[in-house]
Parts: sequence; structure tokens; C-alpha cells
Amino acid sequence: MNRKDQFIQTLNEGQTYKKDFIILGTGILDGEAITEANVKVPLKTMNRHGLIAGATGTGKTKTLQVIAEQLSLKGVPSVLMDLKGDLSGLAQPGEVKDFIISRSEKIGVDYEPMGLPVELMSISDEKGVRLKATVSEFGPVLISQILDLNDTQRGVIALIFQYCDTHHLPLLDLKDLKRVLQFINNEGKEQIKNEFGQVSAASVNTIMRKIIELEQQGAAKFFGERSFEVDDFVRTEDGKGVISIIRLTDIQSKPKLFSTFMLSLLSEIYETFPEQGDADKPKLCLFIDEAHLVFSNASKDLLEKIEAIIKLIRSKGVGVYFCTQTPTDVPDSVLGQLGLKVQHALRAFTAKDRKAITKTAENYPLSPFYETSEVLTSMGIGEALITALNEKGIPTPLAHTLVRAPITRMDILSPSEIDEVISNSSLIAKYNVNLDRESAFEILNQKMEKVEKEQEKATLPGPKPRTATRTSNDESLLEELSKNTMVRQIGRTIFRELTRGILGSFSRKR
Repeated sequence: MNRKDQFIQTLNEGQTYKKDFIILGTGILDGEAITEANVKVPLKTMNRHGLIAGATGTGKTKTLQVIAEQLSLKGVPSVLMDLKGDLSGLAQPGEVKDFIISRSEKIGVDYEPMGLPVELMSISDEKGVRLKATVSEFGPVLISQILDLNDTQRGVIALIFQYCDTHHLPLLDLKDLKRVLQFINNEGKEQIKNEFGQVSAASVNTIMRKIIELEQQGAAKFFGERSFEVDDFVRTEDGKGVISIIRLTDIQSKPKLFSTFMLSLLSEIYETFPEQGDADKPKLCLFIDEAHLVFSNASKDLLEKIEAIIKLIRSKGVGVYFCTQTPTDVPDSVLGQLGLKVQHALRAFTAKDRKAITKTAENYPLSPFYETSEVLTSMGIGEALITALNEKGIPTPLAHTLVRAPITRMDILSPSEIDEVISNSSLIAKYNVNLDRESAFEILNQKMEKVEKEQEKATLPGPKPRTATRTSNDESLLEELSKNTMVRQIGRTIFRELTRGILGSFSRKR
């Protein structure tokens, strides 16, 4: 058997599947694309997570686009974090060009350009469906992370959440959080001291300043109602999975906001989705572009929680895919959980680069057909080293792959096309509304006004009303609050059967 036939046999035997799969491209041997050696990934293992890595300009984003397309065609919805603003073209068909037709013929697949169902979303000023979450749902761990608090300040935040959970004070937006901070530092100081112990005024003031700084970065637009329901990510149209593109181009300079939003989203999905078991295809796939932003600002404690979520969320039928320049951007504890690995070219300009390439090569299976470290530096645009998990969970043979071309537009949408996508959205009317429900800010203000009026009545000449005397002497402000502050809430802000989840965020028993 010659080398070519042996290559074809090795790849095909390692990728024999009983269930459905997607084709990412075809294997390359000695510079030649081998049509008979397609590189396939079974849908059954697409919830085992993955990595798309490579130097700038090597085709990572287009590979991400191809995977999202093929999943959509198989009825699997996905969520894409679009930090560079170049993924909106998924809504429009691609352009037929000679080099694309030639590439498709080498791979042995038909090229049928088409647009796919897309939902544009935003957590900032970008056009699209507004993604929001309440401060309560975010939880104390993530709030502390985004504010970059020390251990003492984190303790204050934990105290606030405990107090508000116990006394039914909804923390919906940042002004609620600021008002509770003012309360524990002023009128509620003695009550808080009796129940929880002394709280440092310096810590409270520092937290207040950091919240104001966060507001100046635009975070006030994200915190509030109506909270986004992650079940709305899991939709299909005409049998195709809806691709939800979260447009994040205007928060590239705010990595803490992005990373904390991502962790909150993962936590919410984990807490909300039911166990799926061993299904034939994933329920949802998430693609995190510029993944280093998630990890570079995370503490050791938070990294442990990320690793826990990555391990556990697989059982919910959710696959998480990290897109970054080198595998070393992802912690080893997370990298070890990834099933699909797509490695585009790396460039060796310095001694440090060469060491990084050697280390990267060690992350991939050995192959009798390639010297991995050499292939890493010689691949062209649209080529990648790919290994996945087969249906039995065994890594497939490493294949130098000619990646198929996207069937959707390899460019962004025009402003008018963006407006058209948004006008056809069924979620805009649901989420793009401004709600300012009664919450901790209003409740504390109302109670303080009531106490002040009662104190004014108590100082007037003449006999004091018995009710006023009893209220001021026998009932503390804390007791008064706890008896009368249950407010009506909708959606996930209902304070009934709520528990704190893996990242301290709210989940609801189902």
C-alpha cells in the first residue's frame, strides 16, 4: 500500500460514524488535497467543546463561520461572540468565485451559497436584541470580579446579597446596588452591625467609586430588566438552527465587562438547561472569539469555577468553543477538556515564538504523516491541523486539512442589511423595552420617608399617637423592611424557589 492510500485508510478508519456528522474539509498529504480523505466531526461529540487557534490572518474566523454554518444546517443553534464585527455576513449568501468552486471540488462537496437565520444581539450600544441581566442574577462572585475587589470588599458584597436575598430587596440595576451600599453605611449601619458585624466605611466607599467607574464604561445599559432568557438561544427556523451573534465591537477596551458577561452567560445556561444525557447532537454551541479576554483577568478562584462549568455544562448538551491565537491562551485545566482542536498556522519570528510552536505541537496527537511543528509554520490561509473525538470519544488522526469555504458572505452586513435583520426579529419587541420596576432603590427610599414622617409626628406638641410610638420603639427599620418589602416581579426576578448557583448567580428550581 502506497503512502497516499495508507493516509486515506488511516483517516477513514478513524472517522467511521453511525450517526450524523459535519465535514470541515479534506486532508492534505505532501501538499496535495486528497478528496477521498474528508475530515469529519460527529455531531454526537460536538458538546465536548473545542479550540480554534492560529496567528492573525490565518483563517480562524472563517473556520468558526464554517462550523456555525454546518451546525445550523443540521438544526443546531449557536451563539457567537463577535468582538471584531466580521460575523454578521452569516445572514447573507456567499459569493460564487472561481477559487471557492475550485476549493469545493478538491474537498468533494457542493458549494451552495445561502444565508442562514441570524439574530443580532448586543449588551451595549450596538443595534440588536438587548441582552440584560439583573444584579441579583449576576451574583456576588461575578459582581466582585467585574469590580476588581479585594477579599474584604468581596465580603461586603456577599453581605449585601445575603441581606437583600433574606429581606426580599430586589437588586435589579446598579442604582439599587449603590442605594443598599448607602443604606449600610448610613441609616442602616446599626442594624447591619447587629446582624452581620461591623462594615468598614472605607470598603463601602471604595466599592461605590468602582461602581461609578463601571457605569462610565456603559455597564448601566447591561444591568436591569427585562432579563434575557437563555432558552431564546435555542431556536430553529425552517429546520435550521438560529445563529445568535452578540455584537461586542464597542467593548473591546473593556475586557472585564466582556469576560464577566461571558461567565455569567455560561453560568445561567448551566443553571437553566436540563440534563440532556447522551444525545445524537448538541442542544447549543457557544463560540467565544478572543478567548484570552476571558482568562487573562480571571483570579485563581474564578478559573476553578470556569473549569467546573466547562466540565459540567457538557451534560446539558452545550459545547463551548474558544477562538484565540495560541492554545497557551487557554489554561491547561480547560484545554484538557476540549475535544475538537483546529490549529491554523503559527509564525516563528523570534526564539520565543519557536518555543511556543514546539509547545503547541505537543498538544496534538502524533502522526506518521507529519512533523507537526514544521506543518504549523508552513500552512497557508484556510488550512489547519484538525483532530476531533470520534463517536467513542477517541481522538481522530491528526489531519493537515484544506478547510471548506463558508457558504455565507465572508464580509459584514451593510447598515441597511443590519436594519432588515433587526426588523425581522421576533425578540426585539420582547427585550428592547425599558423597565424600571420597584426595587431596592425605591423600597429603601419609601421606607426612609415613612420613618422620617413618623419621627416628625413624634416631635409635634400634644399626645403622641400610640401607633407611631410603637413603631419607633418596638420595631427596628430592619423589621419594618422585612415585613413590607415583598414586591411583584416577573421573569427570573421572582423571589420564589430561588437558589444561588455555581457562580453565585440565581437559578430557579424546575
